[in-house]
Amino acid sequence: MTTKALLCLLFTSAVLLSSCASSTSSRIAKNSKGTRINSVRTTAYTHSESDHIIYGARTAVGTPLKYGTVRSAAADWSVYPVGTIFQIEGSPYIYQVDDYGSALVGTNTIDIYQPSKAQMKAWGVRNVNIRVLKWGSFSKSVAIMKERQKYGHVRNMVNRIQRS
Repeated sequence: MTTKALLCLLFTSAVLLSSCASSTSSRIAKNSKGTRINSVRTTAYTHSESDHIIYGARTAVGTPLKYGTVRSAAADWSVYPVGTIFQIEGSPYIYQVDDYGSALVGTNTIDIYQPSKAQMKAWGVRNVNIRVLKWGSFSKSVAIMKERQKYGHVRNMVNRIQRS
C-alpha cells in the first residue's frame, strides 16, 4: 500500500471514528481529523537497551519494530490499545501502538521507537500534541496479554481494561 493510500485510509477511518465518542477532558478534542490529545508525555526506546535485548527488534505483537513512514510506539494498552494509530503534530510520520513496557503502565506516557541509542537520547522526554487517527482494540489487547499475566504490569493493564 502506498503512503498516500495509507494516509487516505487513515483519514477516512478518523472521520468515521470521530463521531463515535465524546470527551469532557480539556486535553482531548475530537473533529474530522481525529482525536487531538494535548501535552502527551513521550519518551523513546530502542531495541538495544538492556531491558529490551531479550525481545530483540520485535514488538509485543511479535512483529519487527518499525521505523519508516509508519513507526512503532509502546504504550499502556489500557489507555492506548494495541493498533492505535496516531500522529505527532508537526511530524510527517504515523505511529502505531504495537508494543508495551512495564515502565509505561499507569503513566499516560507513550514510548517512541528509535533505532539507535543516540537517537533515543536525542529524543529525550517531550510533551507533544498527538492526533489519534484510529483507536486500537481493547479486546485484541487483552487477547494478546492473556497468557502473559504472570507479569504484574501485564496483569495491571488487563485488569484496567476489564474494569472499564
